[in-house]
Amino acid sequence: MKNIIYTAITIGLMSIPASCKEEKPMNMSKETKPMMMHSMETVEIKKSNPKVELKLAGELIPDQETALFAKIPGYVKKINADIGSYVSAGQIIMVLDAPEIQSQAANAKSKWQAQEAIYAATRSNYDRVYRANETKGAIAKDALDQITARKLSDKAQVNAAKSAYRELQDINQYLVIRAPFSGIITERNVDLGAYVGPNGGAPLMVIQNTSKLRLSLSVPEASVQYLKTGDTIAFRIHAMPEKSFKARISRKSGSLDVKLRSEKIEADFINHARELKPFMIAESVIPLQNQEATFFIPRSALVESNMGIYIIRNEAGKTKFVPVKKGRVLNDMIEVFGELTEGDKIIKKGNEEILEGSLIK
Repeated sequence: MKNIIYTAITIGLMSIPASCKEEKPMNMSKETKPMMMHSMETVEIKKSNPKVELKLAGELIPDQETALFAKIPGYVKKINADIGSYVSAGQIIMVLDAPEIQSQAANAKSKWQAQEAIYAATRSNYDRVYRANETKGAIAKDALDQITARKLSDKAQVNAAKSAYRELQDINQYLVIRAPFSGIITERNVDLGAYVGPNGGAPLMVIQNTSKLRLSLSVPEASVQYLKTGDTIAFRIHAMPEKSFKARISRKSGSLDVKLRSEKIEADFINHARELKPFMIAESVIPLQNQEATFFIPRSALVESNMGIYIIRNEAGKTKFVPVKKGRVLNDMIEVFGELTEGDKIIKKGNEEILEGSLIK
């Protein structure tokens, strides 16, 4: 019985190496089997210089906007304009009343007049003494010096009283609120009899110049180089989608916003009919054209991966990665910059699975 068991074990152990030797050639045949390469479509690239439309959302802001506050404390005595009123530059739109200021002005005027009377008497006395001094020895030198000093002192007192009165008169002018420029009153926050002052929170009124509006836009960093002062921008308003308007670029900030990485530009729109209102949202279309022709390739040919941004070029029947930088986008085409020449053939549909150096059928 033992001999039978030993014989079975021996036969089993001998069969294991044999089976391993039989499977090894099979695995080797799988490893050496060549992989099939799918055919890759290529396109030839050429330079072009099309106009690329950049669509941006912007906002219309008034050309001028000022909040009017009270310079000195007082009560609202008269209101000559209300919300929606059109006012001209220098027009009186509100009058305040400050009785204490008027009282101080009257008091200062009285002091000025009193000093004028004192100075007139001193000057008459000085003239008499000066004429008497023409007779040698009639007036002592000390007396002449004293009357001269008195005259100069009284003259200075007159000037001081006059300045104090004019100062109060200037302050009194602050009680009259005038429009700083021609425009429309868009906000009024006080009524007759209200007490106002320089420390108030809300302004008395807000005036806007809506005859000219500014279209404010934030242009992305990649598109800044294509815009210059004087260019025309077409835009539409959501409230009036059937109409198209045009504005001309008048100002560029000259610096990029740190957070948005964009440059702020403003385009002026002459709002003669006052059809458009401040703070409307505008959809603008800006044509961007380079000064020289560049390469536009199919967007599907651009590969963006952890290795960077590149396209795959056909070099002698093999794939070659060419690093590029992106530019403008035109429908299904994209502008690229890199070491490219006209006539180069690139893979039309690039992807990360294509390895560099692979054969192209």
